[in-house]
Amino acid sequence: MFKSLLCSLLLLFTCTSNSWAENNNPIVDMQTNLGSIKIELFPEQSPETVKNFLSYVDEGFYEGLIFHRTIAGFMIQGGGFTQDMTQKDTKDAVINESQNGLSNKTGTLSMARTRHPHSATSQFFINAVNNRNLDARGNRFGYTVFGRVIEGMDLVKQISRTPTAPKGMHQDVPVNPVIIQKVIRVEATASSSAND
Repeated sequence: MFKSLLCSLLLLFTCTSNSWAENNNPIVDMQTNLGSIKIELFPEQSPETVKNFLSYVDEGFYEGLIFHRTIAGFMIQGGGFTQDMTQKDTKDAVINESQNGLSNKTGTLSMARTRHPHSATSQFFINAVNNRNLDARGNRFGYTVFGRVIEGMDLVKQISRTPTAPKGMHQDVPVNPVIIQKVIRVEATASSSAND
């Protein structure tokens, strides 16, 4: 009886620890002209940030915008500019939730902002490498992590290495535009649980 109970508990632990699909976190598919990136969001750790991001997603805000800043060995940033580098109007800024225990590790999705900690609106970035220097430290705010790539990390790294050039007042703009065609919510499936 004890052996049977122990086996059942081990099986339960294995199932819950290996399958993100069972945690009911929202999943979005970021479709670009170079391919697709699937991202799991973390509403428990970053509730206001996820709510803010999904409001833009549901309104189709990101359609036709670009990754306007890409740096190899660092990150790719998008969600604010059209192909001609016109900045799109946004909603009010969201509160900084960087002190949520999540770190800017490879493949995480974080909010871009100005030097003011509570200035993030629609722009986000995906960490191409570990960038723990962007984390909160003590009372100092960092950059809010609110998701992670679950499919398409190879594409993130490919985008980070794309040739760039200055464009107007902006640096590190891809020479060939990396366009966000759409971002949509998708259902989690067990087959999608493997990272690239």
